[in-house]
Amino acid sequence: MRAHDPRAVANLLLDEADQRGIRVTNLALQKLLYFAHGIHLTQTKQPLLTGYFEAWQYGPVHPSVYRAFKESGSSPIQMRAQGQDPLTGRKRELVIPVELSVVDLVRQVLHSYGRMSPGRLVDLSHAPGSPWAHIVDKARTDVAFGLRIPDNVIVDRFRYHKMSVGAEPRAGEPDKDAPFA
Repeated sequence: MRAHDPRAVANLLLDEADQRGIRVTNLALQKLLYFAHGIHLTQTKQPLLTGYFEAWQYGPVHPSVYRAFKESGSSPIQMRAQGQDPLTGRKRELVIPVELSVVDLVRQVLHSYGRMSPGRLVDLSHAPGSPWAHIVDKARTDVAFGLRIPDNVIVDRFRYHKMSVGAEPRAGEPDKDAPFA
């Protein structure tokens, strides 16, 4: 499977969230995409998204997705990202992934984490030992170019999130005792 334009996967996630009555802010979207990407990487050793995440103050952020939705501010996102034709400069619709494995993963992430507050998602993304924490810690003592979170770091350290995807969360929270497999 090839990696997808992160804005297209974001559009898929937002469409699925709308169907479930889940309101998603840019901050929450970033974390949900990061969790989907990390889960996909750990399960398949292949990236779900093209590009990269960066370690920002409130957790992992995919810069192209941030730019696509930044006009929403802290309000729930009502729009969808668009592409731009490189030759004409005209806006174009992004092709949403239709692979069942991608759609199922997005649905599982929404089921498990979509109703959590953005603050709780930030807390999960900041787990000690997690990819975000590793890059931030490295930046304090070493060179961390642009605070990018490489996919190999996500694969090596994603287990520190101790996430359980697909299972019914208890009282709106993930099962903290069940490590991600």
